[in-house]
Amino acid sequence: MVLFTSEVMSPSTQIPPWQTQGDQKREAVRDMFADIAPTYDLANSIMSARGHYRWREEACNLINLQPGESVLDLCCGTGDFLQAARKHVGPEGHLVGLDYCGPMLDVAAKKLDPQTQLTLGDATFLPFTNDQFHAATVGWGLRNVPDLKATLAEVFRVLKPGGRFISVDMSQPTGLIAPISRWAYHVSVPLLGKILRQPEAYAYLPKSTEKFVSREELKAEFEAAGFKNVQYKSRFFGNIAIHWGIKQ
Repeated sequence: MVLFTSEVMSPSTQIPPWQTQGDQKREAVRDMFADIAPTYDLANSIMSARGHYRWREEACNLINLQPGESVLDLCCGTGDFLQAARKHVGPEGHLVGLDYCGPMLDVAAKKLDPQTQLTLGDATFLPFTNDQFHAATVGWGLRNVPDLKATLAEVFRVLKPGGRFISVDMSQPTGLIAPISRWAYHVSVPLLGKILRQPEAYAYLPKSTEKFVSREELKAEFEAAGFKNVQYKSRFFGNIAIHWGIKQ
């Protein structure tokens, strides 16, 4: 069953989303993703050379998703992480996707199996009970939440003891290739935005990456939330970071 709950309505803001914080960021990011929902999947595949499918599959393997498990996908967007997770948990597994943007969930609902539950809600106030899920995933979402600490604390709360959490997100490249990679990223993504006639939305991606915490800082945030055995690895010339940990 595909189910929408916890409807959220708030006024939008005219401030560029990468300049907002707190409640303003919550609304600005929601409105931005509502605008790009129809082209989101196409843009993802172009920007990552379809690598985002591979990184989600790798993430599912890193946290060892098993048949029959329950999985929460935070900031689920158009549902690609849920599709990857379904291959691992099987038809008997319970999948829940949560996102703050209704139009993104509308796209997801057309792609996902009817057993997957979709919920409209806020990542900083998860509408789930304690110790509910075996695992949680988030793809390109932690940069967008208005309160990272609150979000990680909520994920920790809803995971069962032994539950695993993994994030795939943008990161700043490092090493000798970093200047070239950073330059290419800051040129190609805004150019794509102009082609898709959504320049502000695609300017957000590199600008929000610059403002986001580093790999080491995100690892520390996982640990501060209570996660153990926190690890991370880089992909796509350092532009992608995968972080994961366990609730013991």
